[in-house]
Amino acid sequence: MQRYLSSLRVGALAAAAFFGAVGALGAAELPKSPEVTETGKLAIANTLEYAPFEFIDENGKQVGINIELAEETARLLGAELDVTRMPFPSMVPGLAAGRFKVAWETFAATDDRLKQVDFVMFIKSGIVASTTADKAAQFQGENNLCGKRVGVIGGAVSDFIADRLSAECKEKGLPEIAKSIFPEGKDIIQAALSDRVDARLDDATASGYFEVTSKGQMVVVPGLYDVAPLGIAVPKGDKETAEMLRAALQEMIQNGTYKTIMAKYGMTSAMIEEAYVVDAADKIRQ
Repeated sequence: MQRYLSSLRVGALAAAAFFGAVGALGAAELPKSPEVTETGKLAIANTLEYAPFEFIDENGKQVGINIELAEETARLLGAELDVTRMPFPSMVPGLAAGRFKVAWETFAATDDRLKQVDFVMFIKSGIVASTTADKAAQFQGENNLCGKRVGVIGGAVSDFIADRLSAECKEKGLPEIAKSIFPEGKDIIQAALSDRVDARLDDATASGYFEVTSKGQMVVVPGLYDVAPLGIAVPKGDKETAEMLRAALQEMIQNGTYKTIMAKYGMTSAMIEEAYVVDAADKIRQ
């Protein structure tokens, strides 16, 4: 019996060593961009201002879905993660100008952006409006944003949606939306809480997360606009960087790390089954 148990232990150790080697080999075989190979760093631009995707926690640590996925990507590549904090509207111009290689945010692949950058899709979401609890009753029914003061992040998908919804209000003979542009989500929240805008038009996941963490200071109102895949932006035509990120994200989807990180922030509904590259509008998967 002792010999049998010893054999089992030897077999188990051998199997663990084999599968561990396979896992390590798989990680080693992930493609790397020339920049990561040369520097040993995965350098990304990020706002660090958009919970639950990226933010600074009470201990001063960088956390959130995007940060943790980027950290895991760096680990798989055998690289060090280097995060540069940057306002959202500066990211696409910065990529187009060659100032950096990866803007790890949740970008929608619009036609205008696709003229300047490519994307690696890794999540999906929609846009919602949220308002302070005392104003929620004013946002019921159809066309509930018409005539309202609405805050958006400049250059974000919500910026374009606000224009479209305002045009629809006008076509229906209703008051147009009074749009105000802000650099970051926290600025819109402060404007809403101080009654400088009536509502925040923003990503559904970020808005829902703030409703929970703020204990209802702002609440999501009826209406979901433009459910779409979202992705990381890379320079136009930079196939090596795009493929590196796609392969790393796909590895995380397959090994369960992606789901673990998404579930941590209550975001499993936003998961996609396959990471993919978009360099033209006809490659977007709905």
